[in-house]
Amino acid sequence: MLDPEHTTGGSVVTGDDEDATPAAARRLIEVGCDESGSDGENLTGGNTDVFAHAGVRLPVPDAAEYVQQIRDWIRSPASEYKANHLLREKHRAVLEWLLAPGGPIHGTATVHLTEKAYFVVDRALDLLLDDPGAALPLYRRGPGLFGRERWREFLLAANRLLRVRDEGAPEAPVDAFFRTVSHLLPLSGDDEVADTLHRLAAARPRADAYRAELLTGPPLIPVLNPLLPAIVATAAHWSRGGAAVRLVHDRQNMLTPDRIEWIEHRARRAGVRLTGVELVVSLDDPRVQLADFLAGIARRIADDELGGRGDPVLAALLRPYVDPASVWGDAAAGALLGVPDGIRAAPSATVNSPA
Repeated sequence: MLDPEHTTGGSVVTGDDEDATPAAARRLIEVGCDESGSDGENLTGGNTDVFAHAGVRLPVPDAAEYVQQIRDWIRSPASEYKANHLLREKHRAVLEWLLAPGGPIHGTATVHLTEKAYFVVDRALDLLLDDPGAALPLYRRGPGLFGRERWREFLLAANRLLRVRDEGAPEAPVDAFFRTVSHLLPLSGDDEVADTLHRLAAARPRADAYRAELLTGPPLIPVLNPLLPAIVATAAHWSRGGAAVRLVHDRQNMLTPDRIEWIEHRARRAGVRLTGVELVVSLDDPRVQLADFLAGIARRIADDELGGRGDPVLAALLRPYVDPASVWGDAAAGALLGVPDGIRAAPSATVNSPA
């Protein structure tokens, strides 16, 4: 339930909810949100392999009590606690308590995961082919078909093609990408992966048009930003059953009023009753602090699974929190984390498009 006594500082952008009935309006819920793993548009060469966006729905007093319990147990002098405090081995019991069935956030929290490298492939095939569904076969079979070094070159070239800023000549990202595709084509065989690569090789005009449009100015919605579609997915998760949702989110430079308007428009198109987004300083809202903990913990656990360093106990504890709509390509890690297998295209966000 929305806590009527709770007020926080921050900017509020309100969505269009004129059609809400009084009964539906009473079902308004608030969700505290935060993210972990942001590397800007450097998704294939950054510090992490996973981006995580968490939402926690709790009454403010309860959330404050849980945050204080964590502080009392860990007893760090830090003014702001982060996920790294809980991920230290000496605090393993606190971490397991937070995630455990029957624990403080069980059933009241969710985390949307984005496997960054898969997100890049998904976005490239959506932009160049209007076919994000072809991303999963290419992503899963690419390393075996082409070798990990060549596959890595393809991921880096796709990332460079899609990112807004590039310090080289305007045509350099396009040249590099299609040169990489030409190197992979002889190794691709004659099945659906080969078909995808042949179609990519013929898509240079779309790539040129994309880079030319970027020269006119930065887009409102960068193709490679996972935060904005993840926020929409979080709102969609909590609105299942028809409830209206209001998100209370940690302040982010990316979350400008125009981009929040895009989030709300995107949510409405998907049938999500997102009534608004409030930006706050995380220390001012304990629900956001708990979301910060969950996002950072989930990001580390998922990173470790991808890197072959997985902890089966932590993966099992995280599994109930993972949003089935997560954008994920790796089959083995996805199975351990509880991401349903199958083709899940990331939400489309074309350059300068309000849709």
